[in-house]
Amino acid sequence: MTQTAFIQPSTELNLKLTLEQKLEIADGVVELTFKARSTLPPWEPGSHLDLLLAPGLARQYSLCSDPTDRRYLKVAVLREPDSRGGSAFVHDQLAAGQQLEVRGPRNNFPLVEAPRYQLIAGGIGITPILCMIRVLDEAGADWHLLYGGRRRDSMAYVEELEKYGDGRVHIQPQDTDGLLDLDSVLGTPRDDTAVYCCGPEVLLDAVETKCASWPAGSLHVERFAAKAADADLVDTEFQVEFARSGVTATVPAGVSILDVATEQGVFVLRSCSEGVCGTCETVLIDGEADHRDSLLSDEDRVQGSFLPCVSRACSDRLVLDL
Repeated sequence: MTQTAFIQPSTELNLKLTLEQKLEIADGVVELTFKARSTLPPWEPGSHLDLLLAPGLARQYSLCSDPTDRRYLKVAVLREPDSRGGSAFVHDQLAAGQQLEVRGPRNNFPLVEAPRYQLIAGGIGITPILCMIRVLDEAGADWHLLYGGRRRDSMAYVEELEKYGDGRVHIQPQDTDGLLDLDSVLGTPRDDTAVYCCGPEVLLDAVETKCASWPAGSLHVERFAAKAADADLVDTEFQVEFARSGVTATVPAGVSILDVATEQGVFVLRSCSEGVCGTCETVLIDGEADHRDSLLSDEDRVQGSFLPCVSRACSDRLVLDL
């Protein structure tokens, strides 16, 4: 599969945007609308922004605005009960009129060309899916959505989605309708369908299981949290050279390369620190990597992509482009 012709390549930003509007759009979900002083560069559905909320507090959120409207960027943020600081900061401290430094858009969840699309979203996972729907519908593509959440009033963008006709949208709150019926859309493998799923890990695991018999490359997922770690993994000490910084250091067992970089004064932007978001992604120049992320594809890894927040070394030494 190749990327669709109707989606423009993204250009990464590093600038300050003004928070023009903060709006509660569902129970526990706020939508942030950012405006730039000039026209924003093109970006793709599936992209996310890194919001630098405060010193040492960067978080990534999927863009859910209209890619054709380059005056604004929008994200929607769920208040997480076990927040590590990001969602609580957004909900409690951000206010209209404030400026934030942002980086991106960066796309780890690109839309590919296919005759048909089956979209599956759980909770706040609707944000990148919504953007895809807008572009696919405008292009006249064949798409279908299965969208679940705990309660209808906690599910963002329900009213907008219900405006699409022809039975393409199925909205299923768990408290009234139970769990999503994945068999109804994934029970029979199809070689003409790209499956896109974003949501909590339990949903992703179930979708991956259902798609195990589908043609290779059919399933595309974006995670909020890392896959469960292999219990047999063992950490060992190794050397890392940060090539651009001219620094070489030891990475002890149980300590991440990212933490060692910070200790050595090598700045690397971080967000999840779990190998999911791609914020800290860099290039492996030399050495054999022990990839432990939940994001990069085999092709990405062959091309040298590396996430220093979780991945380690199989060799005695790594050289990174940092």
